[in-house]
Amino acid sequence: MVIVREGTAADRDFVIDTARRFAAFGPPPWRSAADIVGGEVRCLDDFFDGRLGGRTLVVAEEDGARLGFGFFEPAVDYFTGDADGHVGMIAVSEAAEGRGAGAALLAAAEDWARRRGYPRLHLNVFAGNDRARRLYERAGYAVETVRYVKRVE
Repeated sequence: MVIVREGTAADRDFVIDTARRFAAFGPPPWRSAADIVGGEVRCLDDFFDGRLGGRTLVVAEEDGARLGFGFFEPAVDYFTGDADGHVGMIAVSEAAEGRGAGAALLAAAEDWARRRGYPRLHLNVFAGNDRARRLYERAGYAVETVRYVKRVE
């Protein structure tokens, strides 16, 4: 059975290694794998080094084996100015795919948001990450806006 617990400093290497998988899930051609991974790792380093307050990191595991992690943070709704919750990252190890870790992490994110009184929870996903998009849609998430990007250099 998959359980989700608070992350600790002892999870740092696992979390950062797992975050490196983000580069494999459909980044657009104007973003390099190094950009994607570098940005996520910088954020996680800031969290583990105590430079990011108000964020929560959780780890999914089964029988003591780590399967994935979630990183949750406060956000402000652009349209209303209300405080919301944001799923900054969810990643599972390749070996854990399809074992329920992603769904357990999403459920933990919803619980985190409810406990803080956030009326909404949102996340971002690369357009090409079909597997994650299907998971989010099954969990009740819906597309709100679509972001377009154009290089102008």
